[in-house]
Amino acid sequence: MEKLLSIISREIGDAFEACGYERELGRVTVSNRPDLCEYQCNGAMAGAKKYHKAPFMIADEVAEKLQSSKVVKDVASVKPGFLNFNLDNEYLASYINQMKTSKKHGIELSAPEKIVIDYGGPNVAKPLHVGHLRSAIIGESVKRILRYAGNEVIGDAHLGDWGLQMGLIITELKERKPDLVYFDHEYTGEYPEEAPFTISELEEIYPTASKKSKEDEAYKEAAMQATFELQHGKRGYQALLKHILNVSVTDLKRNYANLNVSFELWKGESDAQPYIPDMVQKMKDDGFAYISDGALVVDVKEDTDTKEIPPCMILKSDGASLYNTTDLATMVWRMKDYNPDEIIYVVDKRQELYFTQVFRCARKTGIVKPETELKFLGFGTMNGKDGRPFKTRDGGVMRLEHLISGINEEMLAKIQENQKTKENLGISTEEAENTAKMVALAAIKFGDLSNQASKDYIFDIDRFTSFEGNTGPYILYTIVRIKSILNKYHGLGKDDSGAVIGAAHSKSEKDLMLELSKFNAVMESAFEETAPHKICSYIYDLANAFNSFYHGTKIMSEENETVQKSYIRLLELTKSVLETCIDVLGFSAPERM
Repeated sequence: MEKLLSIISREIGDAFEACGYERELGRVTVSNRPDLCEYQCNGAMAGAKKYHKAPFMIADEVAEKLQSSKVVKDVASVKPGFLNFNLDNEYLASYINQMKTSKKHGIELSAPEKIVIDYGGPNVAKPLHVGHLRSAIIGESVKRILRYAGNEVIGDAHLGDWGLQMGLIITELKERKPDLVYFDHEYTGEYPEEAPFTISELEEIYPTASKKSKEDEAYKEAAMQATFELQHGKRGYQALLKHILNVSVTDLKRNYANLNVSFELWKGESDAQPYIPDMVQKMKDDGFAYISDGALVVDVKEDTDTKEIPPCMILKSDGASLYNTTDLATMVWRMKDYNPDEIIYVVDKRQELYFTQVFRCARKTGIVKPETELKFLGFGTMNGKDGRPFKTRDGGVMRLEHLISGINEEMLAKIQENQKTKENLGISTEEAENTAKMVALAAIKFGDLSNQASKDYIFDIDRFTSFEGNTGPYILYTIVRIKSILNKYHGLGKDDSGAVIGAAHSKSEKDLMLELSKFNAVMESAFEETAPHKICSYIYDLANAFNSFYHGTKIMSEENETVQKSYIRLLELTKSVLETCIDVLGFSAPERM
């Protein structure tokens, strides 16, 4: 479906053209004075100089031409030359009915592409903490938005499973369990399928080893040697790495599932290692890579740069690889295995310079095709009420599962308190707990996504969990209210087959329909700009419009059956649009609250 604003602009443009002016002057915007009109056009002001005519005279002519329009009504020319008007009620109803019957409510977007989105970025052998929240929530929503637009999207967790941290774990494990077969240099058989540690033990081993390495130089040297041997194919250490990955990924999947976040790929830095030697050699052979202060680098500065962009380091002076190396090699296998049209990285915005270097290096050395788009989607920090990065009460980094658990408990208490004021609702403890989890997730995700991704924001649990205001629980409560009305209506055995949405009977009904009509424009904008916050803003406005309509309209007691059926159809569309939006944001609504 064509966007409503485009249709209106074309109607106004036709009128300008019919009066002898450029049709481009007919561009329409939503009125900034909704008390006066719904839409406005300032084209007459822009055309005055070109046509040597007072703007109000141009506006008068166009307004007169529009008197017979079936799209707009109440057209008024307002000095010095504004055009104010409303949308015709019948036309709006026809547009809304078309939305209701159209696939994806009329979304029409560009040709589908194959997109890889890199988000999450957890390190193995470590628990997820609040620092992983934004990449997971934003990345998952962006993936869903891109899919809704018809693209093939592949989400990759891109695990941190390489480097010194692996050597530290192996070294500490060797100290604790030296008799394990993995440390027997002469062993040539198959290694056990069961890991020699649990996830709890693994999560304790790494910080212990890290602390020791900072205090004991010999221990650190042993860890570095273990890292070297692992990276050069030592069988026992490779087997331990496999155990570490299996145990860690199983736990990561469980924790990400609590956020309704999933990945198609659980690849790590280790998966990129086989591609590094050939990639580095090609950079040398093609004359891009050279030695600078002992390190292998590629120049990535450009003539248009306004600030210094350092060379991209490929190998350190001792020949060791870096994050740059791994990220570039990861691009190599992504292009080889998937050949995507676009790769999106959802990471902390403070890494922008780093990704500028990596992207430029990838293009310069031919790792990606010229037409392959590389996008950096940087996000701001999640801060506490003190404006500093979110911490526990004792100043530590909060584990993600503890944060989620705490909000679940808070929402359960609110829901149970809410039920005390309602008679015979009959919500079981199990349903209340499941509902609390759904509402808590909405609180967390909407609280994050309603902010522009690149900006820092305050993680305010009290505000996010409120059932009032611009919050996830408020959106869910609105959906549940609609579900309740529809259930009551259908529970009476009423037949609404063949019913359509009629012209609005009140301002609040028309306002709701106008908000619904913005859906495809909002989704298109969110898709083009990878901006989930635009969907959050839209559904808050839509929820407000519905609640105003609900409070001002006697839906269930409406005596005119045709009008009542129209209301029900309007509610069904509102529910569908809201549920579509929260689904791409990554959460869902319960049946009751």
